[in-house]
Amino acid sequence: MDETKHIVLAKTKAPEKEKKEYKDETPKEVRGRMAEMPVKKLMLSMGIPMILSMMLQALYNIVDSAFVANIEGVGEQALNALTLAFPIQMLMVAVSIGTGVGVNALLSRSLGQGDRKRASLAAGNGLFLATVIYIIFLLFAFVGVGPYLRTQSGNAQILEMANQYLLVCCSLSFGIIYFSIFEKVLQGTGRSLYSTIAQVSGAIANIILDPVMIFGLLGFPKMGVTGAALATVVGQILSLVIALTFHLRLNKEIDNGLCFMKPSRRIIGQIYSIGLPAIISQALMSFMTYFLNIIFVGIGENVVTAYGLYYKIQQFILFAAFGLRDAITPIVSYSYGMGSKPRIKDGISWGMRYTLTIMTAGFAALELFAGPIAGVFGLSGETEKLCIAAIRIISFSFWFAGANVAFQGIFQALECGMESLVISVCRQLLFVLPVAYALTRVIAAGSAPASLVWITFPIAEGASCLIAYLLMRRANKKRELA
Repeated sequence: MDETKHIVLAKTKAPEKEKKEYKDETPKEVRGRMAEMPVKKLMLSMGIPMILSMMLQALYNIVDSAFVANIEGVGEQALNALTLAFPIQMLMVAVSIGTGVGVNALLSRSLGQGDRKRASLAAGNGLFLATVIYIIFLLFAFVGVGPYLRTQSGNAQILEMANQYLLVCCSLSFGIIYFSIFEKVLQGTGRSLYSTIAQVSGAIANIILDPVMIFGLLGFPKMGVTGAALATVVGQILSLVIALTFHLRLNKEIDNGLCFMKPSRRIIGQIYSIGLPAIISQALMSFMTYFLNIIFVGIGENVVTAYGLYYKIQQFILFAAFGLRDAITPIVSYSYGMGSKPRIKDGISWGMRYTLTIMTAGFAALELFAGPIAGVFGLSGETEKLCIAAIRIISFSFWFAGANVAFQGIFQALECGMESLVISVCRQLLFVLPVAYALTRVIAAGSAPASLVWITFPIAEGASCLIAYLLMRRANKKRELA
């Protein structure tokens, strides 16, 4: 008997009746790739497309900001408006992707166990949940946007532009919400290349449409920040259409139909036992940014603008770690479902090595090109200086941040959702807001320059990484992987 079988928890095993009725019907090429390809090679083959996809997504966020920053006469105010709107966009993505993470892990584990029915129910219930999520954000578009924005600023011009941008993004959010589900389903079946093609197509469309709709080119009216929002949602809808097409044509090991979309308390519970911590994890990014906007405005609006811009710049690096995490999770989850201790260990080891390599490259790039990068956005003197300082100081947190992201993906795959949640709370709430507030008070008193506030992030990520390491050691003993 395989000596590694004992690590599979009884609660993850399919009922005996389902095992007899649904034998392992995973296509041989998928089963061979996920179960037999060396993990080092598998992680690269799955991870590189996801990394490129996520980096391109971050790039079009940066390009979006660059175009908006160059709107004549109001560029810096428009950039500030996007910063105020950004937490809600992040929350939307957090709920959608977090749900997709739960679908991904349940689907991957089910396929690893040869349970076709449960894999199909995971995908179908994911679509049901996406519908609920869209309805919630559609309602928020019409009743919540105004009150939300007024808590962050009293500048009427900035509020008006932020309201225009967010109204479009929320009311037409079905593209990003449903795409997030199909993206994770494609990744869960080992077809990450196709989810990347879908995402890249939408990103390219967004980048092309940005100047057209913002500045009124090719016969389009000049729409400013509203044009930026429309370019974003059109790109998201295009990604959805392409991902849906790939899913229907390629995912033959998953059955589709309304019967699988019928909400199942058991399946939804299994999705959110993994996905809820992921949602909270990513939602905390939204809450962190929202509260930091409120804290930083105590120093000045230029600090809010500089932080919002830096946040999008750093996403270009951190999103690469997120992309690799999206390869780590299904690989470790599939190996966990099939009971292979060596492949679980390889998934953890190579995932961490590749992540830290990416973070090192990102740190070097930002340190070398901090000035030219900040200069692209046409900021005023003080705001530009603050942005450059943010790039140079916060980037020292990359190694800790990358390790934290990898740890969270590993925890999700091993059904350690609470550990993943603890790391999120530490790095995006517990160690960030109190430190930022204290430093802001020191700066406001005239005892230090405004750039001192940026050391908040290396402190928070470093402390969180230590906790993540200790939790990983405990998880290894609990799962008998040490």
